Amino acid sequence: MASTPAQITSFIGGRHVPSVTTYDNIDPATNQTIGQIARGGFDEVDQAVIAASKAQQSWGRTAPQERARLLVAAAELIRADRENLARLESEDTGKPLTQAYADVDVCARYFEFYGHTIEAYYGHTIPLGEDMHVYTRREPYGVTGHIVAWNYPLQLVGRAAATSLATGNCAVAKPADETPRTTLRLAEILHKAGFPTGAFNVVTGLGREAGAALAQHPEVAHLGFVGSTGTGSIIARAAADRVIPTVLELGGKSANIVFADADIDAAVPSLVRSIIQNAGQTCSAGSRLLVHADVRDEVLEKMSAAMREVTIGPGLDDPMLGPLVSRKQFERVTGFLERLDSGEILTGGAAPEAISTSGTDGSAGTEGAFFAPTIVADVEAGSEIWQEEVFGPVVVSRSFDSDEQAIAEANGTDYGLVSAVWTQNLSRAHRMAAEIEAGQVFVNTYGAGGGVELPFGGFKKSGYGREKSIEAFDEYTQTKTVVMKI
Repeated sequence: MASTPAQITSFIGGRHVPSVTTYDNIDPATNQTIGQIARGGFDEVDQAVIAASKAQQSWGRTAPQERARLLVAAAELIRADRENLARLESEDTGKPLTQAYADVDVCARYFEFYGHTIEAYYGHTIPLGEDMHVYTRREPYGVTGHIVAWNYPLQLVGRAAATSLATGNCAVAKPADETPRTTLRLAEILHKAGFPTGAFNVVTGLGREAGAALAQHPEVAHLGFVGSTGTGSIIARAAADRVIPTVLELGGKSANIVFADADIDAAVPSLVRSIIQNAGQTCSAGSRLLVHADVRDEVLEKMSAAMREVTIGPGLDDPMLGPLVSRKQFERVTGFLERLDSGEILTGGAAPEAISTSGTDGSAGTEGAFFAPTIVADVEAGSEIWQEEVFGPVVVSRSFDSDEQAIAEANGTDYGLVSAVWTQNLSRAHRMAAEIEAGQVFVNTYGAGGGVELPFGGFKKSGYGREKSIEAFDEYTQTKTVVMKI
């Protein structure tokens, strides 16, 4: 008989803190419990904020050189724990092990990048006159709160923690209900690296309890959120009630736009990868396909053939496509296909044939949350599946005849996170990049392997503020202007 899994606890002030109640941590590949997660709430959040506030009193005055040293040290410790972190990430999210390794590498890169760049981040001197000395200072907010999604837990919390700590803040993170373990391991690593006790704290629990308590805590001076647009609106209201800044990275319905002159054979692997990576559970997934009428059949036939070759299985088996994060998410994705009111399903559209799985104790697995890669062609522009984020391995397509139609279709949703243009015409590429309403536009490629150096954020209902790149420093600091008569 398998032993009872230990409780997965919050990490506050440099130590693990259990909670009175727990809930199940479910392996999405087997639908079996792999542990008990502490169900933290207001009390745990309050402890974490107090610990962060105390640590920030000294950390905020630490020289950038010292912050840089610890950030780079943390990157090395993350890399040293690569095997363990990747396995935890794969088990919690269901993503293939290769993708989990990439997430660990990107997390380490965040700490390394911000460790290398924080020493070159400073204010400005303003030439107001010979008898005036005017300059600006970039100062930390204090305690930052971070509520992150379940699709890329280690990447998302890594970029938030690295930016916050680099700029002299201290942080409290609330990982997603389903995927807390790598965030907790990161907290242990940062403590081992030598960051002050309480500089980075993690409270596990449910979003409606621990997440709400963090968003509403009066001593949190800055909020960051990654998740759905609906929940992001709630977070924004909570921040507005207390007049504190937020960074919101929300949903997306990103379009790949394929013109008749595109290199189709070069494009198709990226088109497929953009929707099956992480089982399509990516805010920037290429979930819409706009293809010129002249090459529509060729593109869809080649994509369908490629999708039928996608291997599917538990993340730890390292297939091309793992399960969705939960049975709840499986039901959500299935619902979109069941309500389909236009278009034709070319491939997929349901769960694949039975997948062989086993639990962590070697027992036979129960029904996992697997969904086959899916193409739905020729949907209506106003249909639910064209307009709304499915968050699964489902791409929907429409054809176009002109550049103007392509731009109108690309901009024809409430979202504006990412888009891609596939063409050999550089003039068209620049024109499309200018006209498309999205935070990032790629040309003849899609995604950026983590994109640590690239500003990332959305237009419209995809959110506001920018993470990644040096621009993120501006989000986590406030400007003070000093005017001195001499």
